[in-house]
Amino acid sequence: MTQEKNYHIATLPNGLRVVAACFPGQVSYIGMLVRAGSRNEDSDHEGLAHFVEHTLFKGTRNRKSNHISCRMEQIGGELNAYTTKEETMIYTNAPAGYVARSLDLIADLVKNSIFPIKEIEKEREVIIEEINSYKDSPSESVYDEFEELIYKGTPLSHNILGTPDSVRRLTGEDARGFLDRLYTPRNMVVYCCDPGDPEKNIRLVEKYLGDLSFPDEPRQKVSLPALDHFETTRDRDAYQANTIVGTRLFGRTDPRRHALFLFNNYLGGPCMNSRLNMEMRERRGLVYTVESNVSLLSDTGTISVFFGTDPASVEKCSYIIKKEIDRVAQTSLSKQTFSKIRDQYLGQMIVGFDNRESRAMALAKSLLFYDEIHDIDTATEMIRQITVQEFTDIAALILEKGLCRLTLK
Repeated sequence: MTQEKNYHIATLPNGLRVVAACFPGQVSYIGMLVRAGSRNEDSDHEGLAHFVEHTLFKGTRNRKSNHISCRMEQIGGELNAYTTKEETMIYTNAPAGYVARSLDLIADLVKNSIFPIKEIEKEREVIIEEINSYKDSPSESVYDEFEELIYKGTPLSHNILGTPDSVRRLTGEDARGFLDRLYTPRNMVVYCCDPGDPEKNIRLVEKYLGDLSFPDEPRQKVSLPALDHFETTRDRDAYQANTIVGTRLFGRTDPRRHALFLFNNYLGGPCMNSRLNMEMRERRGLVYTVESNVSLLSDTGTISVFFGTDPASVEKCSYIIKKEIDRVAQTSLSKQTFSKIRDQYLGQMIVGFDNRESRAMALAKSLLFYDEIHDIDTATEMIRQITVQEFTDIAALILEKGLCRLTLK
């Protein structure tokens, strides 16, 4: 067992890793992070990871669906989950003192879910409604459709939710098989962030999950095909053109990622003084919303800019985005300007770190994907070490990779 700062890391005999932290206060944050998402599905089972996330709560050998849903709510807490392309998170938050209750429930879901047919059929319709709801929101669906194109030819291309047809084909046996195959101890991390004793909480994790023994399967690395560049417009009979401009880059372990995060924040981050917000909204009034995003996976990633505008202004907005990236690539920023860019981002990180639930989840993600804890001090030091040249190189790399574009209008 290792102890660093206020968190403890342990690996149980079955290979399950645990990170436990002392969070002063009155709330416990408990969760399980699994390295399993939509990229682990085959073409016949699109949407299965998300389907498992939903139907996991529909009955175990010990509890019926309503007992599961009420278990945390009865004490004022919450049980929830989410799925991405590479991970699934099952988590609770509750008043302090209910760590055992949370762990017992999560363990029951993973070890004993039976995916009852009647409950599955009801939840299937809920998921299909969720899929259909995106059709009414092009500003949301454009992200999924952009990823279909940017990751074309790989399991990363399909929508996390699947399609109505693929979801209708999924069965309880499919769900149980996916869980048994991927929810294995060495493929998961449990976090316990609570005002109590971290070592005691680690012992509780071992009590409830120490007997988990689904066998690990060897993972095959899949090489990604070269990016097939595109500029695509799809007619959705909408008033506004919802557009994403972006490209494919490196994965989450690349040492350039911190420079990329900094550049993304400067280009189109959440603050009103981002370059794109100043140029496209404040100066020219072309958009109501413009924002850039970075999404890094284990072996690849994207930077993308979303904006909504009049269809006649798509080309002009796209030109401004490229011009702003090129300006950084071609200009050596002064130390004073770069220091302001960096200090703003560091301040935003500190404010974001105040969210305890996000901080608890970040501990698990760091341990699962990096095999060590990258906390706020680690991130701060990495950001402070970025040079102007590294910042500039990111802009040049984006242009070198070539920008793709998708518009729904």
